[in-house]
Amino acid sequence: MTEDEAARAEGGAAAVRAWRAAGPGCVLLDGFHALKHALRFGADVAVAVTADRPGLLRLADGLAPDLGAELAARVAEVPGEVLRDLVPRVHPTGVAALAVRRDRAANLAALHRLPRLAPLVVLDRPRNLGNVGAVVRLAAGFAATGVVTTGDLDPWHPNAVRSGAGLHYATAVEHAGPAELPPGPRYVLDPEGADIRDTGLPDGALVVFGSERHGVSAELRDQADELVSLPMRAQVSSYNLATSVGMALYHWAATSRSPLAPGRG
Repeated sequence: MTEDEAARAEGGAAAVRAWRAAGPGCVLLDGFHALKHALRFGADVAVAVTADRPGLLRLADGLAPDLGAELAARVAEVPGEVLRDLVPRVHPTGVAALAVRRDRAANLAALHRLPRLAPLVVLDRPRNLGNVGAVVRLAAGFAATGVVTTGDLDPWHPNAVRSGAGLHYATAVEHAGPAELPPGPRYVLDPEGADIRDTGLPDGALVVFGSERHGVSAELRDQADELVSLPMRAQVSSYNLATSVGMALYHWAATSRSPLAPGRG
């Protein structure tokens, strides 16, 4: 074994020890894109491993050249069987990492800070973690202030982080009870509401979406400043939750003068 090979082997062994010693405050970043986004948005990545270092660096060269040097320095190579032992399911890109969950107090401060330059998405009692992650990804893409969930799901559950492709680090994502929601006018999506195309969504709004099965709770519906609806063909019952959020955020971005709206800055 050459000196370089010995150093890489020791680096891999140290990474495995760090992985196994990581505390419950770390979340899994599953795959290249999750790690890429987390690093771009300042995540505290505790440890990152791959079974194919040359392949990882080729991916970085093609998809994230801004991170090539950082990934080369940060990601340790481990044997394939070791990687399979560390993660429940190896991502096709062959890379995984653990990052410290964003600080709840800092997230809550960002969510409550006024004036707000972009809406805050509220998911009332969502039931599908994949949908939660997809909404986080949309919120990050539209520069929304954040995503707040009510109900019993943890929006930082590994399945939600996986679906969000690491973009939980690009916006403020937290859980709160209905009585703990940040301030701001509440625009509740409801089939009986006014057509969203005839309604402006204020930059400071809380845009509230109901669960995939039951819609918005009566408690939050009764607190609405306005009920709004999405255009929909007759006899079609509903849109997917993430689709609904995407349509509403697009409407905001297309009509707002906020410097945070994509294309406005």
